[in-house]
Amino acid sequence: MKKFECHINVDRAINIVQALQIQCDLTVGEIKKAIDKGALWHSRGKTTQRCRRLKKKLHIDDKLHFYYDADVLSQIPTSATLIADLMDYSVWYKPYGMLSQGSKWSDHCTITRWAQKKLLPERAVFPVHRLDRAATGLILVAHSKNASRALSLMFEQHQIEKTYHIIVHGDHQQRPQPETIESLINEKDARSHFLSLEYNQENNVSLLQVNIESGRKHQIRIHAASIGLPIVGDRLHGNALELNKLNADNEPANLQLCAVQLKFICPIKQVEQHFVLAEELRPQLAKLINECQIKPTG
Repeated sequence: MKKFECHINVDRAINIVQALQIQCDLTVGEIKKAIDKGALWHSRGKTTQRCRRLKKKLHIDDKLHFYYDADVLSQIPTSATLIADLMDYSVWYKPYGMLSQGSKWSDHCTITRWAQKKLLPERAVFPVHRLDRAATGLILVAHSKNASRALSLMFEQHQIEKTYHIIVHGDHQQRPQPETIESLINEKDARSHFLSLEYNQENNVSLLQVNIESGRKHQIRIHAASIGLPIVGDRLHGNALELNKLNADNEPANLQLCAVQLKFICPIKQVEQHFVLAEELRPQLAKLINECQIKPTG
């Protein structure tokens, strides 16, 4: 499979496809598909932006940056579900495997690109916050620079109440209820509040509610593992022995971490917004045990 990048200095009158054809051993169709999926960047002066407009007029001294990875471009985005469209921003259910943000190679499997292609009327998209690729749940997408700045600032200042549900290996009922974890992450303060909702003794797994006061990378996953209760499906921070409890097809479960509620004062209209994810989209002990046939411990 092909993977390469090329950087083109525009020194004459030429269009985008012609410039790329000179440098790349690709058909016009392959070039157009790659551009639509976010593989092309355009530089003018000090500004570099992703470019999808095939008819964009090029100037002398412009630069084109083309990042082609056939494996990445062949990936098919999973389907996100629109929860609410507030015009200035929208709320979505991000499924397992969908990205919060793209890379230089593409953005076609991101929640922002999905929103841009699915919403009517079509509008600009800006990421506000992120969920891990392996996580699921509620996520905001802004549709104006003002909304993006305002919502991003609210996340930075912890003015948005976020609630998560996770399924972990072990019995959290044996620990304080609720339990606050304050261990540092990358030498930075981090605080998570865990509350047990349900426990399955036969399979030794617990459903927990989690609220966080900070937003460090992998915070919930790290804090859960730090108390000996790794999240089911966490291949990065989980306990190797627990993660070897596979289903009948010898496949590990998906990460059981889901953003189930977002609550905040809308920075545009100054009204309270409270979004709650439908029960069928949340992690459920019975569903997980039935699908993955988790082996009992002990």
